[in-house]
Amino acid sequence: MIERALEGVRVLDLTHHISGPYCTKLLADFGAEVIKVERPGGDPARRMAPFFHDEADPEKSLVFAYLNTNKQSVTLNLKSEKGIQVLRSLVAESDVLVENFAPRVMPSFGLDFEALQQINPGLVMTSISNFGQTGPYRDYKAADIVEYALGGLMYIFGAYDREPLKHAYNQAQFKAGTDAASATLMAVYHQRLTEAGQRVDISIQEAVATGLRDVVNNFTYSGAVRRRQPNHSGDLTRMRASADGHLLPNPGIGASLDWNTLVDFLGLPELDDERFSTPTARLVNAEELGRILDEYFTKQNKYDMFHAANEKRFIFGVIQSPEEVMADPQLAARNFFVDIDHPVLGTLKYPGAPFEMSGTPWEVRAAAPTLGQHNQEVIGRRLGHTLEQLVQMRAMRII
Repeated sequence: MIERALEGVRVLDLTHHISGPYCTKLLADFGAEVIKVERPGGDPARRMAPFFHDEADPEKSLVFAYLNTNKQSVTLNLKSEKGIQVLRSLVAESDVLVENFAPRVMPSFGLDFEALQQINPGLVMTSISNFGQTGPYRDYKAADIVEYALGGLMYIFGAYDREPLKHAYNQAQFKAGTDAASATLMAVYHQRLTEAGQRVDISIQEAVATGLRDVVNNFTYSGAVRRRQPNHSGDLTRMRASADGHLLPNPGIGASLDWNTLVDFLGLPELDDERFSTPTARLVNAEELGRILDEYFTKQNKYDMFHAANEKRFIFGVIQSPEEVMADPQLAARNFFVDIDHPVLGTLKYPGAPFEMSGTPWEVRAAAPTLGQHNQEVIGRRLGHTLEQLVQMRAMRII
């Protein structure tokens, strides 16, 4: 039997959408017991596209299916007194509670950290919010692109002569979920040593801002403000079209670039010219250099270039489509993609372990749960409610 790194850690999951569910997914996939508490209508992520076969159904959201593997689902109406009572019973036997409501919501339920500590003094409460639990922006609403903008990363992304850009999809949310999982595990480690609980406060804005690194250092120590990168045609690291897609050549810049080696590798004698022999000369003649390089790369196979360049220790990358990523031999050799059997979706491929552990590996034990799938097991058997009481709670829309 596989040993699980987080075996015995009980997590109460009050999260929704992306950042919180990704945090608890990481914990669940490495062995924690995660009970996901959903409103009777379900986590709003159940209504997020894309849907399996484009059929809008709360059990067919592929976003939800990915973010909630290895969890149990119970439904609770936290706007009802009975729902809060049931939740308090779950808090009493949990090690961790993770939530990503707006900061005002948990106190409105009478479930702020101080109240939860009275129920369970050892509880670790992890709260993920747009801007954290304090500060003037605490109650402001935000979306992923707003977090990028206010976190400072958008300022340095994209070409300098165009508007700023952000990464696709919900990367700020995933980064915050990763930070939340890491911080939660640190707090659990402390809990195991001292039996004391604590509050973990995750700001999505700050999760983004941690990526500024050299930008902050440049400004602090020299007053320099890093701008977005130029994208002139002669830039040696510029993305280039190939015969079958796009690639990212990066043979080196400045002192790290051996121009003669590059000219020999490309087989372009016209580049063995004093117009291109120095960084300054290449900048002055950037338009002509870019024309030669564009014409050359559009005749090349991107994978042939990728492998040949790496044999020369150049840093070349290939722009892969999702289909090409799925067929990538490196990912296949590491068994990255896994098949998971879902009761509604059938067997689908999912991204696998975010990292490997030799002794306590990542493991898929169960697909994402259907809505309220574990009401009877958790609220009934574990907390002692009878079948008749469950039926009554369902009729009263408590579950």
